[in-house]
Amino acid sequence: MPLLLTRKDVESVLTMKDCIEAVEAGFRQLGRGRVVMPQRTAIRVADAPGLHLGMPAWIAGDGPDDPGVLALKVVTVFAQNPSKYGLPTTIGTLLLNDARTGALVAIMDAGFLTAMRTGAASGVATRWLAREDARTVGVFGAGVQARTQLLAVAEVRSIERAVVCDVVPEASERYAADMGDRLGIPVTVASDPRACLECDVVVAATSSRTPLFDGAWLQPGTHLNAIGSHSPDARELDSETIRRSVLITDLASARFAEDADLQIPLREGVIAESHPRADLGEVIAGLKPGRTSPWEITLFKSGGLAVQDVAAAARVYALAREGGVGREIEI
Repeated sequence: MPLLLTRKDVESVLTMKDCIEAVEAGFRQLGRGRVVMPQRTAIRVADAPGLHLGMPAWIAGDGPDDPGVLALKVVTVFAQNPSKYGLPTTIGTLLLNDARTGALVAIMDAGFLTAMRTGAASGVATRWLAREDARTVGVFGAGVQARTQLLAVAEVRSIERAVVCDVVPEASERYAADMGDRLGIPVTVASDPRACLECDVVVAATSSRTPLFDGAWLQPGTHLNAIGSHSPDARELDSETIRRSVLITDLASARFAEDADLQIPLREGVIAESHPRADLGEVIAGLKPGRTSPWEITLFKSGGLAVQDVAAAARVYALAREGGVGREIEI
């Protein structure tokens, strides 16, 4: 019988450290060509407005006794949920299958999983791309995703200070207090975006439809994780940011297919489709270089991939079985 795992169950077993390790392994297999992952299907619910996404993937195993991991996540993103219905913006459910038989082995809430794996991907990117001496983080956004982003960066670098900038001052204040207490570092609020850009690592985790800052303001040596936008009608980054950066994507084909951050500078002739230096998995697998100089501006552009969900879900399932978490159900 499949194991049912609630959000509370997932929260009880999945740490950021575990999630980063799982997501890094998933990206490595992706870089090696060991992942089958169709482009996610997207249904836009115009009247809500909202977005419904279907995200399947199979991560191949490492030998005849390892069948790999097979799963499907269904996630919705409805921006008005918090204010109108008291629900999270992002709601998800994941179905985990036995890769030998196809039998369903787990049904798990994927809201917390999505936030954690998104943060974890940036943690992995920061580990491989940011300068080793990175000590400060500037965060655009003060929501759930912005929290896991900072947690992940702090997991892979010795962060001493953070700055947050959000369009809602009260949200920034809450974020600064919560994350400062959680990490034991000073987190300050900034109204000027340039305060975030003075940091070693910059995170863009917003629902903005227009660029957050002028790319000319970016300092040499900065590493940037941009994860907030993944649609053709919203962008967090301007064309100058894309042009100046060494671009590492989660998957270039997906980003050019989905993201205005890359589509607009491509249409403008500012970049070509050859602009990305590599996909993150290729860097992790040692197939292509990441950062090659302390002066480069590196940019990890991610819209989220099913491989992250599947890798993280497999870790959750193993930890839950080990810890006796969740309950078996008959369907």
